[in-house]
Amino acid sequence: MKKFSLSIVAFLLISISIFAQKPQKLTSNQIYEKIQKLNFLGTALYIAAHPDDENTRLIAYLANNVKARTGYLSLTRGDGGQNLIGSEIRELLGVIRTQELLAARRVDGGEQFFTRANDFGYSKHPDETLEIWNKKEVLSDVVWAIRTFKPDVIINRFNHRTPGTTHGHHTASAMLSVAAFDLVGDKKKYPEQLKYTETWQPKRLFFNTSSWFYNDEADFEKATKGKLTSFDVGVYYPLKGLSNNELASMASSQHLCQGFGRVTTRGAQNEYVEFLKGDKPKDKNDIFSGINTTWNRLESGGEIGEILYEIEVNFDFVNPSKYLPKLMKAYQLVQQLEDAHWRAIKEKQLKEIIEACAGLYLEAFANSSTGTPNSTIEVNFEVLNRSSVAMELVSITSTIDNKKVTKNIDLDFNNKIIFKESINLKTNTFSDPYWLKKESSLGMYKVDNQKLIGKPETPRPATIDFNLTINNVAITITKNVLRKYAERDKGEIYEPFEVLPKITTKLKDKVLIFSDDVAKKVLVEVRAGTNNITGNVSLKAPVSWVVSPKEIAFNINQKNDKRTVTFLVTPPKNQSEGNLEVIATSKGKMYTKELIEINYNHIPKQSVLSDSKAKIVRLNIKKAGSYIGYIKGAGDTVPESLRQIGYTVENINPLEINEKNLLKYDAIVLGIRAYNVVKELKFKQKFLLEYVAKGGNMIVQYNTNRGVDVAAPFSLSLSTDRVTDEFAEVKILAKEHSLLNFPNKITNEDFKGWVQERGLYFPDSWSKEYTPILSMHDKGETAKNGSLLIAKYGKGNYIYTGLSFFRELPAGVSGAYKLFANMLSVGKEVSK
Repeated sequence: MKKFSLSIVAFLLISISIFAQKPQKLTSNQIYEKIQKLNFLGTALYIAAHPDDENTRLIAYLANNVKARTGYLSLTRGDGGQNLIGSEIRELLGVIRTQELLAARRVDGGEQFFTRANDFGYSKHPDETLEIWNKKEVLSDVVWAIRTFKPDVIINRFNHRTPGTTHGHHTASAMLSVAAFDLVGDKKKYPEQLKYTETWQPKRLFFNTSSWFYNDEADFEKATKGKLTSFDVGVYYPLKGLSNNELASMASSQHLCQGFGRVTTRGAQNEYVEFLKGDKPKDKNDIFSGINTTWNRLESGGEIGEILYEIEVNFDFVNPSKYLPKLMKAYQLVQQLEDAHWRAIKEKQLKEIIEACAGLYLEAFANSSTGTPNSTIEVNFEVLNRSSVAMELVSITSTIDNKKVTKNIDLDFNNKIIFKESINLKTNTFSDPYWLKKESSLGMYKVDNQKLIGKPETPRPATIDFNLTINNVAITITKNVLRKYAERDKGEIYEPFEVLPKITTKLKDKVLIFSDDVAKKVLVEVRAGTNNITGNVSLKAPVSWVVSPKEIAFNINQKNDKRTVTFLVTPPKNQSEGNLEVIATSKGKMYTKELIEINYNHIPKQSVLSDSKAKIVRLNIKKAGSYIGYIKGAGDTVPESLRQIGYTVENINPLEINEKNLLKYDAIVLGIRAYNVVKELKFKQKFLLEYVAKGGNMIVQYNTNRGVDVAAPFSLSLSTDRVTDEFAEVKILAKEHSLLNFPNKITNEDFKGWVQERGLYFPDSWSKEYTPILSMHDKGETAKNGSLLIAKYGKGNYIYTGLSFFRELPAGVSGAYKLFANMLSVGKEVSK
């Protein structure tokens, strides 16, 4: 590992999850940069559709070179994409991508916002997008974001004038931005928002264009002549030891679940923005040209500017605490500003600078990362003044229960103060992601609290106000209660503190497939959120399903301990499906939630509450063969799904593949995007094809078409073809093929109930050895026949499929199970 200067190490650590929750400790360089930012009163908002759509080069440039307050409004949380690092999809993937966006903003210096739009997957036209999203509500959220963030300039990532040429979400984001630009200043539009904010009119609107949006450079120049503002975003920041492009690459690399880890870049690079609406800037190299971004922008701001500009010009990197008296004077003046919007922004910025200049360390941490509503927790406090300026801790206030504790302690130089206090978690709500608390539609999350809309995450449930005087001026600095602990192999670790239920339950499997009418044992895990929990747990099943026993008692003495109980569930004789719901009761209260913890190294630990239930399906399904080898790709739960219908599935380590050890399997399945993410496969392909030639079945699930060779036995070419409409008609091309007839008869009925899409990255050309099995297409498009291809190779069968089994099997789609069983059974006799 290369050695970096201490300032660079401090900077880099903020983007690593283990350190993401740590109290901020600014270097002198960072303090100076924050003072520069404090003295720039201009705001820019970047708007696009998804996590990773944002141009981190431009966001980093605006935040770090221009020093503008810069935000990114992502209309969705990326819930409809794929996950390269784990098995989480849909809402849980959205939680991961939300945190990755926040990590990116911690690196590039921006702020993060969202709408309630649910990323339902790829969309080919904005008309479809806006129909599924609920155009009025998403537009309302864009207006809300602009009215609350109050940008001077807005920059769209995509072109609003080219519907149908890119992802429908992309174009829709730009169309909504253009529409919102004309609405935000009108009191008659979304008047209910004005209870909490006020109208606002940005000065100008841009499109972040480039030749990428055109056929070639010539078309780009022709279409944008006289309309462009450009600037070199490859600037170097000596205070960071990094160029803007390196900073941007580091920010983009936070999107790990999308495979965005990348090498940093350096050197000159131009970015272009095309003027669309508003007051056109006179200086083509400055998007803030003509906008007053000085303290004189505010009434009575000039006096504040005189103090702060002088500090910036003469900043002492060795002893920044010398500026505390002047900073406190500026803080008093900021508190008197009539402009409430800028007052709140600059007060927050000043507090960060004052705290850093004083070397002031304020921390409140609990011994556990969770508590339950209305329980009491013990909080440990550490307070330390590392400056010579007179300072006093007057009191602390717990904002969750409004408990105020008077201290009146002089904070002498470098004399650490440690104490403990008990606070009550006086709340009846939990701190899990606010947008997941109510059931969502395909296109929208339901959020009733207007003040929460747009926030990246649920505000922390427990915070502490440290009420101080610095140089005889009263100031309150607020800190989140955190959990702090250490592990020998990791060191000091911080986790968010959450308020969660006393009891949560979990069904081991989210989908239970009954391939006959034989009863199955169903395991339920009961978890205690506090000490000494007793109660009963039961299962609610659809009519005609039988659960035994009716309820089971449990007793758990220690918090976070678990007990597993076993029920016997008997399905009906005929096909049936529904939900199996877990209900725990204790002291007259019902508990129906499952706690899902998401814990990756690059983001803070996340706690999500969902309904504790599973889909149960009584399915008449037949299969041939039983022993399946599975090579994991980018992360899916297909192996678990196959086990549900009686297969024995063994994960294969690609490094251990040889000419002999594959022969024991009845079939081999490659997980989604395996060739994209498992580098060893290109060296092992000869053994896989030899396995097929000797009589085996190999199923290759979808891979993206970017720089990948699936090394199939006969030529096939991957494309970006996809069918996004999960209701799209499916035509059977090879009705007599055994794949559709053995051991299960596949009909059009088996394509009902699919979720999110039919499939993606279908081959668009293939050699004559392949037989296309199905045909499908989205509205207005030509038929796509490459969703499922099979070829005889030697004595075995090679199958390539872009059908989205990785979504359908975990969702319990009956037809998908039958079709997958047939693919595994090609060429085999029915098992006895």
